[in-house]
Amino acid sequence: MTTRVAANGIEIAYESFGSPAARPLLLIMGLGAQLIHWDEGLCELLAEQGHHVVRFDNRDTGLSTHFHDHGVPEQGAPSAYLLDDLADDVAGLMDALGWPAAHVVGASMGGMIAQTLAIRHPGRLLTLTSIMSTPGPSIAPPSEAALAVLMARPPADRESVRAQAVTTWSTIGSPGYELDREKVMAMAGLAYDRCFDPAGTARQLAAIMASGDRTESLAGVSVPTLVMHGEADQLVPIVGGRATAAAIPGARLVTYPGMGHDLPQPLWPQIVAEITKLTTA
Repeated sequence: MTTRVAANGIEIAYESFGSPAARPLLLIMGLGAQLIHWDEGLCELLAEQGHHVVRFDNRDTGLSTHFHDHGVPEQGAPSAYLLDDLADDVAGLMDALGWPAAHVVGASMGGMIAQTLAIRHPGRLLTLTSIMSTPGPSIAPPSEAALAVLMARPPADRESVRAQAVTTWSTIGSPGYELDREKVMAMAGLAYDRCFDPAGTARQLAAIMASGDRTESLAGVSVPTLVMHGEADQLVPIVGGRATAAAIPGARLVTYPGMGHDLPQPLWPQIVAEITKLTTA
């Protein structure tokens, strides 16, 4: 069941898995992605390992507050918000959940938000897991092919969204694992039905670009940190994961051959095991 709560002056939609008495684990998704992009099966596996899992919609995605009044960002104009604000949203959500601190996992832009949370609100994290992310957009620029799908013109209707999703994930997904086209199209259709807001994604991208490089600030992060990255990632190349691990004292880097900018189901047991090893240490 999806619940909406007030947090940091906006409303955030979230869902939970597992026992409220279990270890709190907050999942932060990436650019333009909704809470459903944390697959239910993966969330359930994490819950089975003793986590109380919460997945949520960032601002400008899904059922959380959208900043429609800001429209599509114009080149050179100030961004509607920064990653700092998205991190403050997370702290506000934790307040609403009654969580003084939590294990925090972020993927892609979600990893950037998690890193920013660790910088701005260090006491709110028990552990940090940064997946397929980077300390700054200039450190790990996308390949030409990945950039082309990232900047492609938004589709006009539901079926076009489903078709474009296959093109996108065929390009930036994991070449070492077979793409489940039917599942990709089903997820794209579900995301379209929940909320279709390409301008919101553009505002998030503007926030990433305007937020700069966190490398120097990450040197002050002291929570136990895990960095995971696919060795075949074209959207955020592996140099981003290596830079993240190098920036955070004591961080452990785990890489996966054949993994691109997604979380292939065959790797879920390994990913869950790595996160659980961190949260139970």
